[in-house]
Amino acid sequence: MPTVIAVDAMGSDKAPKPEIEGAILAAKQYHVHVLLVGREEQLRAEMAHHPSAQHLPIEIVNATEVIGMDEKVAQAVRSKRDSSMRVGLRLVREGKAAGFITAGNTGAAMATAKMVLGALPGVDRPALAAVFPSSKASATILVDVGANVDCKPHNLEQFAIMGDMYARSIFGISRPRVGLLSVGEEESKGNELTKEAYPRLKALPLNFVGNVEGRDLYNGNADVIVCDGFIGNVALKVSEGLVEAMRFLLKESLKSTISSQVGALLSKKAFSDFKKRLDYSEYGGAPLLGLKGVCIVGHGSSNANAIKNAIRVAAQFADTKINAKIEQELTHTQGVGVS
Repeated sequence: MPTVIAVDAMGSDKAPKPEIEGAILAAKQYHVHVLLVGREEQLRAEMAHHPSAQHLPIEIVNATEVIGMDEKVAQAVRSKRDSSMRVGLRLVREGKAAGFITAGNTGAAMATAKMVLGALPGVDRPALAAVFPSSKASATILVDVGANVDCKPHNLEQFAIMGDMYARSIFGISRPRVGLLSVGEEESKGNELTKEAYPRLKALPLNFVGNVEGRDLYNGNADVIVCDGFIGNVALKVSEGLVEAMRFLLKESLKSTISSQVGALLSKKAFSDFKKRLDYSEYGGAPLLGLKGVCIVGHGSSNANAIKNAIRVAAQFADTKINAKIEQELTHTQGVGVS
């Protein structure tokens, strides 16, 4: 049986077009059944533009309300009981879907997911994990990138365990190198949080490599890097801005320096390869680790490719039963979840 994934079809900045196009791509390429959650009339009107998709394993589930990007999270989550986020996550809780993805309001997604699905035993705060491309063949996972702006040392301990399991289950890394993001490699460097978290991470049955610095996000010296959500979100947004600047500058430089037709074709291919390696849409979205269910949070500007890959990631999470593995690891690790 195909893996069933629910998609918040009203989430992205240009919804529902990217969600529907991404669902069609995923249904064609992967062994998945997609449930598009949102305002039925609007979704059917958009689906009418894709007559060839009528035989694909895609269904529409009606949800009459939408949580906007600029709404106050607490109020919207409480009052909009029929929002596309809440209905989609309810499908996961009821076992009608194996996972849920949204490119909507991140704060609302996290709050709704924790309320509807709940956290795994031993997890105080679910965390968002983002994937960064590195100069080596592998990628680097950063946990947390925005779910928890204020953290305690035991939160970082939990993030390390969840990130380690993510790297093993999804990326196939047998013994992930886990680092603690700080301002220097020495154990004595950092703020109070990192100084207190260091011995706790060192005591875990993980391949802890000590403190790492910001540049290690991209040089491949660590597979998993742990930090609080405030620092992680800043790192994520700086990286997104840097990538856009690099793309623009490289494109302009190629235009001004390449004159021959052959050179232009070679440069175009190199630029396309470069762009793909740095394209966030290739990674789909950030999984919210530590929930009793699968929830992937995508970028508000997600395109069809990002939605397609988010569906792929959600299906991988469900098929590899990563939540059960995280729960087992937390249960067997002393000190986790104890403040």
